Amino acid sequence: MTDFIPTPTAPAPDIVRCAYMEIVVTDLAKSRAFYVDMLGLHVTEEDDNAIYLRTLEEFIHHNLVLRKGPIAAVAAFAYRVKSPAEVDAAEAYYRELGCRVERRRDGFTKGVGDSVRVEDPLGFPYEFFYEVEHVERLTQRYDLYSAGELVRLDHFNQVTPDVPRGRKYLEDLGFRVSEDIQDSDGVTYAAWMHRKQTVHDTALTGGNGPRMHHVAFATHEKHNIIQICDKMGALRISDRIERGPGRHGVSNAFYLYILDPDGHRVEIYTQDYYTGDPDNPTITWDVHDNQRRDWWGNPVVPSWYTEASLVLDLDGNPQPVIVREEKSEMAVTVGADGFSYTRKDGAPEGDRTGFKLGAQL
Repeated sequence: MTDFIPTPTAPAPDIVRCAYMEIVVTDLAKSRAFYVDMLGLHVTEEDDNAIYLRTLEEFIHHNLVLRKGPIAAVAAFAYRVKSPAEVDAAEAYYRELGCRVERRRDGFTKGVGDSVRVEDPLGFPYEFFYEVEHVERLTQRYDLYSAGELVRLDHFNQVTPDVPRGRKYLEDLGFRVSEDIQDSDGVTYAAWMHRKQTVHDTALTGGNGPRMHHVAFATHEKHNIIQICDKMGALRISDRIERGPGRHGVSNAFYLYILDPDGHRVEIYTQDYYTGDPDNPTITWDVHDNQRRDWWGNPVVPSWYTEASLVLDLDGNPQPVIVREEKSEMAVTVGADGFSYTRKDGAPEGDRTGFKLGAQL
């Protein structure tokens, strides 16, 4: 039985969107070459210890902070809330939950004001803020626009051992589920959850955690992602392409997964869909559906399921990783006993094929 997190009596903070991630990198120069020179994120400011980056369409100070440190890990998953009063709400909400809470009126990073950081019930470092320094939105700076331009921060993805537990906690926090993956026994392997009107602001992936699976940036079109692949090939770093390019079944988005110099996973993402209506339906995928992770049926490399970044507590120490007890998505869809399908039994006569035994994830 899942040990669900109690729902506080205090109202949840009104979250607008995922806003930035702070990651710790071990070599700032190598990370700058990856995120700025190769991916083309725009530098808002930098010093010897940190680089503050933003996407083309962003008007707040940053979407990504690269901070130099001894261990590659994630220091904060940061969300913008609707007003200054919602920072108060976040503090009250998490104090009632019994979480460790720290508030800084002048913020935890440059360019961000009054903020609350918490060690949330799943073990992740969450931040909530409203006050922020505005910077130039570069939408009409076509002189800066690159062929693989990253235009928005789209979402986070978090690895957690108990997806239903995390799902209920995030629903209490005001997130809604757009899609999930389950099996016939009722095991939930992943859930996509949103505040803004797209498929997700964060996703929960079942696995050993808490860990950060990936941070995702959006492009305008598919061809921007193809250009990133071509550029990585030209730079002879194609080994940093972990998976893709391809089309997801879940979310319908075109995707690419790449690894930064420390192994932090970055997704480049485009063309998901609108989820803003209050009765937007939740789509549930069968874990054995060969097209759930890749619409074209391409295999998922094992590292995509097993590797992820550590996350830090508020003192900067890595959180202990808890092993998932329920079945893993990789284990039930690969090997001698695993299978996936393209067309189930019950499909039209003559079309009941499409199983891929022991070779697909």
